[in-house]
Amino acid sequence: MFSSLSMRLVTFGLALAGAVLFQIAGLPLPFLFGPMAACLLAALAGMPLKGVGLISTLSRAILGVAIGASITPEVVGRIPQMAGSVALVPIYVVLIGLVGVPFFRRLGFDPVTSWYAAMPGGLHDMVTFGQEAGADVRALSLIHATRVLVIVTAAPMILAGLYGAGLTGAIGAPLRDLPVSEIILMTAAALIGWKGAERFGLFGASILGPMIVTSALTLSGLIHARPPAEAILAAQLFIGISIGVQYVGVTLRELRGFVLSGLAFVAILAVLAAAFTELVTLTGLANPVEGFLAFAPGGQAEMTVLALVAGADLGFVILHHLTRMVVVILGAPVAARLSGIKR
Repeated sequence: MFSSLSMRLVTFGLALAGAVLFQIAGLPLPFLFGPMAACLLAALAGMPLKGVGLISTLSRAILGVAIGASITPEVVGRIPQMAGSVALVPIYVVLIGLVGVPFFRRLGFDPVTSWYAAMPGGLHDMVTFGQEAGADVRALSLIHATRVLVIVTAAPMILAGLYGAGLTGAIGAPLRDLPVSEIILMTAAALIGWKGAERFGLFGASILGPMIVTSALTLSGLIHARPPAEAILAAQLFIGISIGVQYVGVTLRELRGFVLSGLAFVAILAVLAAAFTELVTLTGLANPVEGFLAFAPGGQAEMTVLALVAGADLGFVILHHLTRMVVVILGAPVAARLSGIKR
């Protein structure tokens, strides 16, 4: 039998090899897609892989710092201008639920599993809520993992092919170019924000805590840059691993039932996301790239990476995703109880 450490080392080695191969081939986002593809293929082949635990969580904290460093006084001043498109987010979430829940019910899933499978929230949050409510945890894990996988894979192609966006945006300055004092402050913001948010029970603590602390430091003029490029690339690598290893142990029955259901649901989400992207674009509430990224129903961490490499307005994109997460996390359990959703 493989030990936990050996499985993690194998997983990391595969991920690194995938990143190198994608880099050599000149493929987009090699440090995200290389590890994701390598771990996904290895998982489907039955290899004993294991996520990297706290390191994966720390990678999300790095992205939280990157978001916080982008919340400048200018971004704060533009929040009222974003109100129109942000107000559409709750409507977007409700429509997804109205379409998604009956969709999963028709596929034979029980009411609780259908409810939390349809909610466009974070994978771990939806699985946790679903587990507490008695849902099929394996189904939720694979359906949401498939949603994130497909969106993260398709979004760069849509950005480049449909919107003409380059995926070569500066993700951050090299480590050697950043002041040591700011590196220390960013490291402290990541750790204190993450652990502090966990202590207060804040959802998405590993991203939101560092984001809040770093934004305070940025607005006070103590931080002037994002985390170093090396840290952002490492974060991409570990996020790629976390997506790929979700498929470890998947069976043919689960591929046919859960994964294919997730793929079909992504097609529905794509129609709704496209409609809202067109709405905010045609009404002048957002530029096409920002509108697309703001309403693409992926995870916070993945959308942060895509916004960085696309050179999009990170503040605009993340504000919409934060709103979506708040609406889903606060609203889904309450709405489930009020609707009498039970197994």
